[in-house]
Amino acid sequence: MSTFTSKSSTAAAVTVNTLRSLKQAREKIACLTVYDASFATLLDEAGIDVLLVGDSLGMVIQGRDSTVPVSMDDMVYHSAAAARGRRRALLMVDMPFMSYATPQQAMVNAARLMQEGGAHMVKLEGGSPQVETVAQLTARGIPVCAHLGLQPQSVHRLGGYRVQGRDAAAARAILQDAVALQEAGADVLLLESVPVGLAAEITQAVAIPVIGIGAGPDCDGQVLVLYDMLGVTPGKRPKFARDFMTGQPHIRAAVTSYIEAVKSGAFPAPEHCFS
Repeated sequence: MSTFTSKSSTAAAVTVNTLRSLKQAREKIACLTVYDASFATLLDEAGIDVLLVGDSLGMVIQGRDSTVPVSMDDMVYHSAAAARGRRRALLMVDMPFMSYATPQQAMVNAARLMQEGGAHMVKLEGGSPQVETVAQLTARGIPVCAHLGLQPQSVHRLGGYRVQGRDAAAARAILQDAVALQEAGADVLLLESVPVGLAAEITQAVAIPVIGIGAGPDCDGQVLVLYDMLGVTPGKRPKFARDFMTGQPHIRAAVTSYIEAVKSGAFPAPEHCFS
């Protein structure tokens, strides 16, 4: 009989309060994307804090060139699959393109992600235009992660996957949006592809946990796309990603290495950051 006991079976479940406590204790939050039950189980047992069912599945699972075509049905399907595999980690799920164009639409679709998909928290992109939506969702008991900086669902408007907030006006707008979203009730903030200094300033300015991707080491936590972290994404890997599979005997070891690197502050290193 096996004597193995997984971390997920012995540790308390991660909640919104857990993430706040980690920020207050200055302990880093480790997050990875996930799209199915098998990987959800593996990551959960390795000790990941947050599982993000990202609409990045449109690119890494479906082979599309952006996240825009991903549907609500896609997100519910993959969220439900991941929910069946997790035991301890908090399950955060992306709201796909145009699924939250109005607060009412957002409430209907967020309810689907929680009731059908097993989500604990939903994530939506956008700054000041989303303040009312965030306020409506959180007032009704739906935890929200706001997403600022590079917003992949707006890639066609942005003209590509570009670093955001490099000039003073843009940086000030992102900071103001971060504060406004916190005041509206956002529980977590995700910053993508912004300069290190701006990310550090925002992390200090808000009381909610800030998770970065391409936002430097001063955020309260880090997230990567699972397939980037394992080095299996075809084509050029993003500057902010690192292949943790290199030199490891198996996937579980690579995931453990990622978690340890985030927790210790070794990742991201300067070569993964934007100035």
